[in-house]
Amino acid sequence: MRTLPNWIRMHVAALRALLVFTVILGLAYPLLVTGISQVVFPSAANGSRVEVNGKVVGSALIGQNFTDDKGNPLPRYFQPRPSAAGKTGYDPTSSGASNLGPSNPDLVKAIKQRRTQVAQFNGVPESLVPADAVTASGSGLDPDISPAYAAIQVNRVAKARGLSVAQVEKVVADNSYGRGLGFVGDPGVNVLGVNVALDRLQR
Repeated sequence: MRTLPNWIRMHVAALRALLVFTVILGLAYPLLVTGISQVVFPSAANGSRVEVNGKVVGSALIGQNFTDDKGNPLPRYFQPRPSAAGKTGYDPTSSGASNLGPSNPDLVKAIKQRRTQVAQFNGVPESLVPADAVTASGSGLDPDISPAYAAIQVNRVAKARGLSVAQVEKVVADNSYGRGLGFVGDPGVNVLGVNVALDRLQR
């Protein structure tokens, strides 16, 4: 029986290896990981979606704007930090920062304008406006704000909704988290969680 040339046998072996690893790594492994995640972490595996009356209103992991049709912030809702992702912000397909350095005149001007706008919108001195209220995150999709930014919005939201400050503060506290393991990262408040909870409170 005539044996195949060495170069053909090498290509056949390479093709077999390609097929085997394609099945293992391209099909079996992803299906296994997907199956495990659906059983162990179903919410996270499906995007940490937030539903209201059976309708998905967003994700706990991705920020979104709370504005009217003209892009103006709605007083009854807590507002997120600025976003440079996409034309109107918080576009998951355009995740990213503005790439402007801290000394860039355009960024400096934008921060000053935002500080004035945030202070006027919330009825507080500009000195109380925290950094995350005027600067975007690196991804542009940050769903959380600092406790300091949430604190300056409480009175405005309470007044717009006809609620007591204590009621709004409790909702904020219920949707807040501390440092991971007590020392990793910064404390935060989930904006979508707070706004959904406030809407449910007034149904």
